[in-house]
Amino acid sequence: MGMTMTQKILAAHAGLPGVSAGQLIEANLDLVLGNDVTAPVAIKEMGKMKINKVFDKDKIALVPDHFTPNKDIKSAENCKCVREFAYNQEISNYFEVGEMGIEHALLPEKGLVVAGDVVIGADSHTCTYGALGAFSTGVGSTDMAAGMATGKCWFKVPSAIKFELVGKPGPWVSGKDIILHIIGRIGVDGALYKSMEFVGEGIKHLCMDDRFTIANMAIEAGAKNGIFPVDELTIEYMKEHSVREYKIYEADEDAEYDETYIIDLSEIKATVAFPHLPENTHTIDEIDDIKIDQVVIGSCTNGRINDLRIAAKVLEGRHVAKGVRCIIFPATQKIYLQALEEGLIATFIKAGAVVSTPTCGPCLGGHMGILAAGERAVATTNRNFVGRMGHVESEIYLASPAVAAASAVTGKISGPAELGL
Repeated sequence: MGMTMTQKILAAHAGLPGVSAGQLIEANLDLVLGNDVTAPVAIKEMGKMKINKVFDKDKIALVPDHFTPNKDIKSAENCKCVREFAYNQEISNYFEVGEMGIEHALLPEKGLVVAGDVVIGADSHTCTYGALGAFSTGVGSTDMAAGMATGKCWFKVPSAIKFELVGKPGPWVSGKDIILHIIGRIGVDGALYKSMEFVGEGIKHLCMDDRFTIANMAIEAGAKNGIFPVDELTIEYMKEHSVREYKIYEADEDAEYDETYIIDLSEIKATVAFPHLPENTHTIDEIDDIKIDQVVIGSCTNGRINDLRIAAKVLEGRHVAKGVRCIIFPATQKIYLQALEEGLIATFIKAGAVVSTPTCGPCLGGHMGILAAGERAVATTNRNFVGRMGHVESEIYLASPAVAAASAVTGKISGPAELGL
């Protein structure tokens, strides 16, 4: 029996001619990632191992992005721990405030991940890099510590689900709508410890930012990873951002999949995930008047330049509704600067939104947009669990940048069509 794309990458990194689902392997790592929440735990665990040197200072990435700029003393201490470790270990890829970004947007932008890589990160949304044709997955801080020390990690080889994308998305339908549609269809445990492998002619209609969004939320279906084939657009992106050599892996024709889903992109409508699970989805035409208090546009899911362009197109010449707070987070400093140069930031400010430095803050209820009891938010983030963005009696509705921006203008959950767009 042949291998899937993910299985081929894992086999190569384990030095094996082949692997099969369920097999335990030890694979070499191309990159180990940590942030200001998870890295301090890993650093302490590495100390317990009595190992005082990382396996490769060029294959560690440390990105303080969750509670930065420091929101309190505890977050300041965490960042100090990461900073001192990075300096002591001479870590090449440590990104301080001012040069940092949200980790899962920053690493591809910096060219640190390319096709064929195996990447672990002590953050569940590390699966984002599957958009580049890499195997990337989230791990615990202890695994991160072992990875930093040895350059290796144990994996159980995942089985796979094939998602064949066909057709072309309609106006205002983006990667966020597509992945919410899929999660609504299969459920938050529909791909539990499996590889979500996206194929099909419909992929050519998805920009890289769409693909990053879809791979990012594979974990919200319980997946071990999400992965896209490497096409001309992927290669163009890697050549623009990276000097590293990449390797293209393709699934065998006789690769085995647990299930296959045909996803017709032309039939997907703007989709919103209601509280309190990403699988609780409704299309925009099914939603009655739901008033909101806050809109968040950004995060590792939808804070890239194309996301900001879409939001600006909706907000151009309009104003955020009275009583609604609209907070926009470019995902990296480079994206922020590009948005500034394109005039997007001016559009946001004129519309009555506020624009923040790159941070994960509001997504996990950390800072920069906490919800009070009874408040509702539309967010382009990835999770809407109870208490995720603040009070346990608040509500989060996950949506695309287009829907989020339109909702900010109307003061209720809305699509661009309600603004005549």
